This record gives sequence, structure tokens and C-alpha cells, in this order.
Amino acid sequence: MNPGWTGWIFALTGTALFVSGIAGVVLQDHLLRKILAFNIMGSGAFLALVGLGQRDGVADPVPQAMVLTGIVVSIAATALALALARRLLHLTGRMRLPRQVPDDRNE
Repeated sequence: MNPGWTGWIFALTGTALFVSGIAGVVLQDHLLRKILAFNIMGSGAFLALVGLGQRDGVADPVPQAMVLTGIVVSIAATALALALARRLLHLTGRMRLPRQVPDDRNE
């Protein structure tokens, strides 16, 4: 396989993961599934960035450093989201966000 094609394969796979993550965030009601879909979306973005960050089959270190930093930040954000979801479960007994009803009085 041509070394130039592997970057495009990674980028297209990352794009597919990103789109499926967006679909999960929008379509799922369960909070834990939304958090997992958000992580899939982030992994797709990281994979696309690494795939497109190659020149002539050689990896560029700047996108790799950005992805490594992004992975650390996403782990911290996931831990915070899970802690907040656990608190919501403790307070309400449900893992679903409350529906917001539009308030017509403010118009």
C-alpha cells in the first residue's frame, strides 16, 4: 500500500467516527450514552488530525503533540462529566437530562 494513502484512510475513518459520535450525542437520551458518544466524536477528531498530519508518509510531530494534549484533556473532561452524571443520578434517580419547556411569559 502506498504510504500516502494510509493518512487518508485514517482521516476518513476519523471522519466517520466523528459523524457517528455527533449522531449519538444528538439522538441519545441516556446521559451515559451521550458521554460515550462525545468520546467517540473526540477520538474521531484525533484520528483525523493524526491522519492528515503526515507529509510523504512521515508523521509531523506538531499534530501528534496536539492530539496527545487533547487526549489528556478529554480524559479529564470525561471524568468531570461522569462525576456530574453520578451526582444527577443521586439527586434525581435518573440518568436523563430534564426536558426544558419553553417559557412563553418572557416574550
